[in-house]
Amino acid sequence: MNDRVLRLLEYDKMKDQMKQHVASSLGRSAVDELQPMTDYADIKAQLEESDEGAAVIRLKGQAPRGGIFDIRPQIKRAEIGGMLNESELIEISATIHAGYQLKTFIRSLIDDDLLQLPRLEAKVEDIHALQGLEQEIKQSIDDHGKVLDSASSDLRRIRQRLKTTESSIRSKLEQLTRSSDHQAKLSDAVVTIRNDRYVIPVKQEYRNAFGGIVHDQSSSGATLFIEPQSVVTLNNQLREAKADERDEIERILRELSTLVMNNTGGLLENVAILASLDFIFAKAYYAVSLKAERPTFVDQQMLEFSRARHPLIPQDEVVPIDVALGDEYQSLVITGPNTGGKTVTLKTVGLLTLMAQSGLFLPVASGSTAGIFQTVCADIGDEQSIEQNLSTFSSHMTNIVEMLDMINHESLVLFDELGAGTDPAEGAALAVAILDEVKSRGARTVATTHYSELKGYAYNREGVMNASVEFDVDTLQPTYRLLTGVPGRSNAFAISQRLGLDKDVINSAETHVSQETREVEQMITSLEEQKKLAEQDVLEAEEIRRDARQIHRELEKEFEAFQAEKEKELEKAREQAEAEVKKAKQDAEDIIEYLRELQREGLEVKEHELIDARKQLENAAPKTAKKQEKVKEKTRKQQAIELGDEVKVISFNQRGQVLAKVSDNEFQVQLGIMKMNVKKDDMEKIKSEPKQSPKPVARVQSNQHVKPELDLRGVRYDEAMHRVEKYLDEAVLAGFQKVDIIHGKGTGALRKGVKELLKKHPNVKNTRDGGMNEGGIGNTVVELK
Repeated sequence: MNDRVLRLLEYDKMKDQMKQHVASSLGRSAVDELQPMTDYADIKAQLEESDEGAAVIRLKGQAPRGGIFDIRPQIKRAEIGGMLNESELIEISATIHAGYQLKTFIRSLIDDDLLQLPRLEAKVEDIHALQGLEQEIKQSIDDHGKVLDSASSDLRRIRQRLKTTESSIRSKLEQLTRSSDHQAKLSDAVVTIRNDRYVIPVKQEYRNAFGGIVHDQSSSGATLFIEPQSVVTLNNQLREAKADERDEIERILRELSTLVMNNTGGLLENVAILASLDFIFAKAYYAVSLKAERPTFVDQQMLEFSRARHPLIPQDEVVPIDVALGDEYQSLVITGPNTGGKTVTLKTVGLLTLMAQSGLFLPVASGSTAGIFQTVCADIGDEQSIEQNLSTFSSHMTNIVEMLDMINHESLVLFDELGAGTDPAEGAALAVAILDEVKSRGARTVATTHYSELKGYAYNREGVMNASVEFDVDTLQPTYRLLTGVPGRSNAFAISQRLGLDKDVINSAETHVSQETREVEQMITSLEEQKKLAEQDVLEAEEIRRDARQIHRELEKEFEAFQAEKEKELEKAREQAEAEVKKAKQDAEDIIEYLRELQREGLEVKEHELIDARKQLENAAPKTAKKQEKVKEKTRKQQAIELGDEVKVISFNQRGQVLAKVSDNEFQVQLGIMKMNVKKDDMEKIKSEPKQSPKPVARVQSNQHVKPELDLRGVRYDEAMHRVEKYLDEAVLAGFQKVDIIHGKGTGALRKGVKELLKKHPNVKNTRDGGMNEGGIGNTVVELK
């Protein structure tokens, strides 16, 4: 970009603002080197870096940038074999530590999944740790730049000798100053230093009382500073020790400088990365100070700035403007009075374009768009040159001629008061011709003017838009608001009237204005009013939209709270259900264990005990399970139960056979050796497998009902055998496939006899002992053919 254009658009002043946010001279140098770019990929990369820096600042409030120094001169001197001093080495150590701190900080944000920072991550990954060099320097030099005793064993020994010798000298001299014989000979009873040697102040007349060497005297000559003969040797030893100390310190510094030389490559890379990081965070802090936003950047010659603010105008004074160019129209002509804000608008457009192409955030509303221009040309302000004997008009035309040599379809052109400084008619005609020429080259143009002839320019040419800066006639002050689509109108008559000019004079002046001009002014007034109404409608719509968004957010929060409460209640219900199920299982196990215990003891379970157990099981059933059974209960209530049906008793989870109907809703059911009255809705009818057609058998009609069991307990052996044979015949005729012969345990004789008979009976297919719930060995289950 042209340096003159950068100066006109105050680009350097903007950079001076940004320098307030750097942390080192490295960052300051990076800001000094900042220039607008013209490559889309480079600009996008810089904007992404600024975006990541701003994200870090938004999340953490700051980034650790302390301790960064420009150590390149020290590195260069070490590289050629020079010795670095203590302060230079401390700066190198601090810079190494700053790099490590910044790398750790960025890595923690990424590792904790707080932010995605691909560009910052790539930079910090290349920072060399160099902690060995840092530790060597820190162990040798303290923060104040003093070489530590721990730097070497020789230095520790030398400094111990220094302290011992110094202590001996002070002790001898203090003895002299405290001696009553010598106090009268001294100007003051103190020990001091002259020429790096310990001395005492002696009166002139007693100069020979102590012997030794005179090193200095007072301005009056009345006091001599003498090194007594008794401490001359010790002072010589002290000087030798100090010389040894200097030699050892120099050796240590040279050793550390050699270490620096050996790490030159890593240090220089760290410096370059830290300069870049300091610059990135300076851009981020600058964006925060401006309340700036990242623009949408496009590879086109266009811009659309919403509520744009000039960064050099205080935020409490600047008036935001909305300006667009390059999409619907490529030229914008701004008219209006002086001091109305036309030039500020022009500079805002130009400076924000340069900032965007420098990879900076812009003081605009979110959603604003910036494009890329290969050249930005500007003719702004009165640049009259006395040295070149050029008038205002000549100065402007010289600039415009130079601009026309470089303008093309990728240019942004800014004209301030185009055609001013000469005859209005010729100036207006020249302005129109220049605008047409620039437009024909495809450049994007923003021009300000006083000429009323240019108000109709936009209406006669496609791709050109009128705009004006608003003026408040009531306060006689500009509002600095930009009205796009409305040309500026003359306020001379209104202003004159407000200032008290006689009405007759104003009426007379109006007669000299053509009808066409008056119509144009009326049209402009109408456009301004319509523009205001439209803007008012937009503001009201935006307010309604904000309210709607707020209501939507509140409803979302309430819904989320409701969902959370609902989930909480469901979880609570699930926990209660689980507890009830657990308790029910335990109760059921206790009841079953009780029944098993009775069976093991060989006791007959009474019906009332079974009823009690059943009630306990029913009470143990959890409510949640009962709710889940509602549909099944309804189905069971509707099912048809008939005598002889095989059913499942739900509460006992046992299979049985229906023996008799007690009532419409209750049946007697055989459960193994037990008979129970069971409710209809506590039974499920079991679908029996299709039976093979039995062989034709002569059936004997019997008026007596045949039961699916024969109880022989208490019957004598012979009678029992007779009953079994008779019962088996009746059971076959009744169509039973399975019956129970209950003979009890007793001595086993009856059981043995029954077993033998069943083995020989022609209608018996198979036999087995009863199961745990079928009476055990006291019952034989018979399968009939």
